[in-house]
Amino acid sequence: MTSHAATAGIRDEALEALHALVGRPDAEFHDGQYEAIESLVADRRRALVVQRTGWGKSAVYFVATLLLRRAGAGPTVLVSPLLALMRDQIAAAERAGVRAVAINSTNAHEWADVLEQLDRDEVDVLLVSPERLNNPSFREQQLPALVRRIGMLVVDEAHCISDWGHDFRPDYRRLRELIAQMPSDVPVLATTATANSRVVSDVAEQLGTSTAHREVEPSGSGSEVLTIRGPLARSSLRLGVLRLPDAPSRLAWLLSHLDDLPGSGIIYTLTVAAAVDTARLLRERGHEVRAYTGQTDPDERAESESMLKRNEVKALVATSALGMGFDKPDLGFVLHLGAPSSPVAYYQQVGRAGRASESADVLLLPGAEDRDIWHYFATASMPDRERAERVIAALGDVPVSTPALEAMVDIRRTPLELLLKVLDVDGAVRRV
Repeated sequence: MTSHAATAGIRDEALEALHALVGRPDAEFHDGQYEAIESLVADRRRALVVQRTGWGKSAVYFVATLLLRRAGAGPTVLVSPLLALMRDQIAAAERAGVRAVAINSTNAHEWADVLEQLDRDEVDVLLVSPERLNNPSFREQQLPALVRRIGMLVVDEAHCISDWGHDFRPDYRRLRELIAQMPSDVPVLATTATANSRVVSDVAEQLGTSTAHREVEPSGSGSEVLTIRGPLARSSLRLGVLRLPDAPSRLAWLLSHLDDLPGSGIIYTLTVAAAVDTARLLRERGHEVRAYTGQTDPDERAESESMLKRNEVKALVATSALGMGFDKPDLGFVLHLGAPSSPVAYYQQVGRAGRASESADVLLLPGAEDRDIWHYFATASMPDRERAERVIAALGDVPVSTPALEAMVDIRRTPLELLLKVLDVDGAVRRV
């Protein structure tokens, strides 16, 4: 148990750090924020924070990091799934005086400098993508030294453990291995805006604990995951569903009513082709829109994000590539041409709107084909037993390159690399 005097001292220090983070001397903690910080700093707990978009989950781990660092702890490792999210997090950290750096696929030229900064203890937060945990050189060369010094582990957007599908889950499954290597007194924080009982159970499993959890304030050490859950209702969002008979009818409605929607916003589609085609059709009819997908050039994506933030376009027609990490507090509307894959995905996407405005329009235009589209995405890249056995049989004591293996087993490169990743996580093969 933490003494009352120590708790008061932590709260005063945490409040001072919060003021620096938000730039306001009168800022106060939201319900649950300080409780989460205290559980991490004073009790070194493992915690899951489930709070709505815009509540301030990043404030919890940045303030906790500052307090832990002042107490002599090592750097925080923040596992973050999207590069755009990393950019926003680093900018927020700088405002609070937190020294944050990233290691990801886009800044390999900076890795040597980052590692030198870590050696000199000049880094407070190291942001890494989940894919780094599957990189052999990172796991074997950088990770062991980092584990010895880690002050706190943060898993941002933790619902991805459950809801990012089979092709992404192997990266997150490495978290269990990472946590198993960490000293038991190193705090671990998982954050998300949405978590049903399945997600909570999955997160608890990845944190290396039982699925038991409790939703009360911490009273000392323990193996359970402390879950701090707030209300997810957003009074600023006006939600609606419009059922139309087919895709042409939905596009016709959009062409006629896009200008009636308030401000600027996001039009979500289920596929890249739908995003590109819809954006082209809208532009041909005089609407200022741009397509935004995972196949869009990164510089163009950054430019599109900036244009939307400055209200220079009416909308971005986007796939789920535009979601977590995009922050435009006055986003006027979110419209879905087709239903997202789950209520969790839907909530994440509509949560972009109405964060700093009294009202925002959210409209879902579902299609009869939605279920078939999501079934295809869920199964098209799923490795099967026959392919797995074929790959394992082709591998021997001598390493084989992926291109050579591709020819030996007659499996295309993308599904083969996914299969190898899954087998690697399960210990059946090893990448060298």
